[in-house]
Amino acid sequence: MAKVPCSHCHLEFDESVMITEEDSGGEVHHFCCKGCQGIFHLLREEGLDTFYDKLGRQSLEPPKQRGEDLHKFDLEGFRKKYIKERPDGLNEIYMIIEGIHCSACVWLNEKVLHQTDGIVEATINYTTNKAHIVWDPELVKLSSIVEKIRSIGYNAYPYDPRLQEEHANRARRDHYSRLLVAIFATMNIMWIAVAKYTGMFTGMRADVKEILSFAEWVLATPTLFYSGWIFYKGAWYGFRNRFVNMDTLVATGASLAYFYSIWAMVTGHGEVYFDSVTMIITFVLTGKYLEVLSKKRAADTMDALSNALPTEVTVVAGEEKRLVPVEEVEPGDIIEVRPGEKAAIDGVVVSGEGSFDESSLTGESEPIYKRPGDEIVSGSVAIDGVVRYEATKDYGTSTLATLVGLLEESLTKKPKIERLANEISGYFSTTILTIALLTFVGWYWMGGEFERALVVAISVIVIACPCALGLATPVATLIGINLAARRGVLFKEATYIETMAKCDVLVLDKTGTITEGKPHVVSYKAYREYDPSLLYSLVKSSIHPVSRGIEKYLKEHFEDLKEPGLEKIKQVQARGITAEYRGHTLYGGNAKMMREFGLEVDELSDYTLFYFAIDKEVVARFELRDLPKQGAKEAIEDIRRLGIEILMLTGDNEKAAARVAAEVGIPSYKANLLPDEKAREIDILHAEGRLVVMAGDGINDALALSKSDIAIAMGSGSDVALEVSDVVLLDDRITSLRDAFLISRRTFRFVKQNLALSILYNTVTIPLAIAGYVIPLVAALSMSLSSLLVVGNSMRIKSAFKKKN
Repeated sequence: MAKVPCSHCHLEFDESVMITEEDSGGEVHHFCCKGCQGIFHLLREEGLDTFYDKLGRQSLEPPKQRGEDLHKFDLEGFRKKYIKERPDGLNEIYMIIEGIHCSACVWLNEKVLHQTDGIVEATINYTTNKAHIVWDPELVKLSSIVEKIRSIGYNAYPYDPRLQEEHANRARRDHYSRLLVAIFATMNIMWIAVAKYTGMFTGMRADVKEILSFAEWVLATPTLFYSGWIFYKGAWYGFRNRFVNMDTLVATGASLAYFYSIWAMVTGHGEVYFDSVTMIITFVLTGKYLEVLSKKRAADTMDALSNALPTEVTVVAGEEKRLVPVEEVEPGDIIEVRPGEKAAIDGVVVSGEGSFDESSLTGESEPIYKRPGDEIVSGSVAIDGVVRYEATKDYGTSTLATLVGLLEESLTKKPKIERLANEISGYFSTTILTIALLTFVGWYWMGGEFERALVVAISVIVIACPCALGLATPVATLIGINLAARRGVLFKEATYIETMAKCDVLVLDKTGTITEGKPHVVSYKAYREYDPSLLYSLVKSSIHPVSRGIEKYLKEHFEDLKEPGLEKIKQVQARGITAEYRGHTLYGGNAKMMREFGLEVDELSDYTLFYFAIDKEVVARFELRDLPKQGAKEAIEDIRRLGIEILMLTGDNEKAAARVAAEVGIPSYKANLLPDEKAREIDILHAEGRLVVMAGDGINDALALSKSDIAIAMGSGSDVALEVSDVVLLDDRITSLRDAFLISRRTFRFVKQNLALSILYNTVTIPLAIAGYVIPLVAALSMSLSSLLVVGNSMRIKSAFKKKN
């Protein structure tokens, strides 16, 4: 019985075992199983049958039935661990699509997902098979999305960053084993080559020469087809997707030299170049291996953060203690941490005291002592004492889990200059193959020597290095991002390094950015007697640093404070608070707010002023001072030396703003600004053609931050400020702001240096190869050295930064 291919998966079986059907047009279709038959009709109904044209003659794996586990994708534990809930109500997840092996598969999956109601975005990376899916949970469940993917013959499972280490190790081991074979063959083939070259001068019998050539062939064959398989695989991927890459150049050059050498060995005409074949593969594979190692180090940096989180925590419920997976912990649960253990979830200490090491987050080596009421940050390590704390967040929204996710995402986003370099690399490789062909034709036409023309053409192919051009940006960017992360600076996307490097204006908020954000009362004046419990209850309703400062002062200087139940509490944006209590109206805020409510106040002070009024009568006045952060003056001076103009915008009064600006060396400032007025100042700078970086930490900074080209949030800032920011300073130090500028500018400078080096290399070496001055062996060596030069130059980002600091 003749074999026929399945109309869906293209695998061949005896016609007798196939499911046969005829469509309305009279065309006969054969299916190996019900799954393939169902997918075939599904694609036709959805108008996606052009998938088979894109697939060509390639075969697919028949679909497997996996319906029993779909419910797991809708479980609460799964949602907490893998699904991110966005502020706009949509959900997003990263998944690995299993079964993708060509661009047609990517096209089909994206088309099917986009046609599914409720899916807003679906993008799939062919290289990693990683899909980013955004959907509306009100319209479609994740289990339905996975079922849709399975219905067309693929499978999906959640992407876990911790698997990156395993993949990186596997790639390293694979390259290492291939490189060992190549090095072994190259070392031995060089001894043979030395003997042959010696024989050219001293004389060598033809039969001895043939034996040595055969020995070289034995060594070159595994080098080319085992060690060099990586390049053939990459070249095939490029050919299948209609673009020429570095792998195409290496595979073409090495293959031409190999097969010509076989012809020369068999016919006895011309010289063999098996030594050049092994050299080409070995040198270029060495460069590839070093690339893999650099990616492995990047994975190690990611894992150093993600591994800082335990998978289980001790939850205390009454007298009972039990180990609970971190994904199942909910806000309000009481967690116990013992010496040596790591906090997995953010919270507030409720009992016990002890020191915590937060160096994995902030880089601060000094332990921080925690007592009841203090915050515990996920990723910190208990050094001494047993502490119990109440979880304030779940696992997915805790500090370190959020930061790991942001850093993961940052490495997937490419700067504009990298996208341009990648585009140039694509055209570059095609151009090189054309030049090599013309070089061969030119040399053969002028000299008539096929061997000489072929060797020169191979040299042109091998010496050209789009790899150096392709590595110029990503390696430097990767090193810059990791260096910044180690110094407490988190770039949410790699693109922001490039943008920040080009910015020429820095706008700073005052409270919590330049200053410590912990104002303390330096002067207090009561105009008449009043109940301090009313003021205490009023300021307790606000999280503003000034309110916290007043609250602390009241607790230290007044006894028996109570919290009377206030009504109609209202936050007056960037000015203060109002409330009602038993028919009386309470006002607490700055002078601007007092005047708005018709109250005249005295503003003669160099400090931040806070007034308390009851029923249109001011009863108390507080003067507060907020000290500049340690190293603020030096950091601002360093930033100004970079040629960056600095402007301070604050809602505080004129004199307090002037005092802080003078203390830290900021020449330009504007005071008494509301949030919308700060945003207008950013618009004015944009109208002047300036690129603006803004750093802030409060809710009142969110609007201005969203307007700036680069928004920087202090790590202890409000959730809103963190949400709209592009860069986060984990340790809250203004010196980290200086580091962010230095790292971004240094990284961008090295990116440009790398591009210049790769362009200069190709400009010099390609004409030399065309002129016939370079043999394939030297071409392979110089190609690898150009890639290593780019990688080595990028490594200088770290050493140069260390010297600066």
